[in-house]
Amino acid sequence: MYHLIGVSNLPELQIPLFCVFLVIYGLTVTGNLGIITLTSVDSRLQTPMYFFLRHLAVINLGNSTVIAPKMLVNFLVCKRTTSYYECATQLGGFLVFIVAEIFMLAVMAYDRYVAICNPLLYMVVVSRRICLLLVSLTYLYSFSTAVVVSSCVFSVSYCASNVINHFYCDNVPLLALSCSDTYFPETVVFISSATNLFFSMTIVLISYFNIVLSILRMRSSEGRKKAFSTCASHMTAVTVFYGTLLFMYLQPRSSHSLDTDKMASVFYTLVIPMLNPMIYSLRNKDVKAALRRFMGNLCCFLKAVQFLKL
Repeated sequence: MYHLIGVSNLPELQIPLFCVFLVIYGLTVTGNLGIITLTSVDSRLQTPMYFFLRHLAVINLGNSTVIAPKMLVNFLVCKRTTSYYECATQLGGFLVFIVAEIFMLAVMAYDRYVAICNPLLYMVVVSRRICLLLVSLTYLYSFSTAVVVSSCVFSVSYCASNVINHFYCDNVPLLALSCSDTYFPETVVFISSATNLFFSMTIVLISYFNIVLSILRMRSSEGRKKAFSTCASHMTAVTVFYGTLLFMYLQPRSSHSLDTDKMASVFYTLVIPMLNPMIYSLRNKDVKAALRRFMGNLCCFLKAVQFLKL
């Protein structure tokens, strides 16, 4: 059994923190389920961009659900324990969704690149088959990464303290408990993290470099504005997500601490999944129009049901 310290071990903060994170998780579930529903049922949102957005919402919902329920329970109980297999499952689930999010954002950047730089070939290059292939490869790679990294982390001996200085089972605080040589699992974790960040950020940067060049070449100011608006939401989401990850991994070792990791982890496991639906809906006219149509249809349906009862 492992004991999770949580976000804070101060007794007077447990109820306030429970309320804050309950609201965050509630907004996350509502927002992402809303995006999934709208992009599934609205006929005008059946394009590659919204197909990828739907899967990003699935990933965000999964990522926060792996972490938040156990975290919320631990705010209310005295013994914040988790079993060996529960801890391994949580780590595996977290890795699946965080790696999937890294590459889904890269896939979405490529989609925007094709839409703006090669609009005439868009539906050929980003066909239904290609969309399914890109999403399938993203999930397959993230699952494989999770299996390999989790296996390495739990291959070492844990014979020291069982107190995890975190609010969920993560690589670094788990390896800190080991009393055996952790060189190999730490190397695997580092190489995996660095490789994933490097390749995904390379795709994003190259895509947006070409997008910016393409926008600057446009003669029409209206065309430039429209082109920019189609990728503004994604640029915001990418900046927030990668900014948080880079903040974690580029800190000087002298100022690095597990407490800082915890705050950054709160941001990319709970806050970002809550923000993404807001970013993509508040800045997107198509999503807002789809929401209005959905609410209108829902009202008509409820009125029809009420009328039939009478």
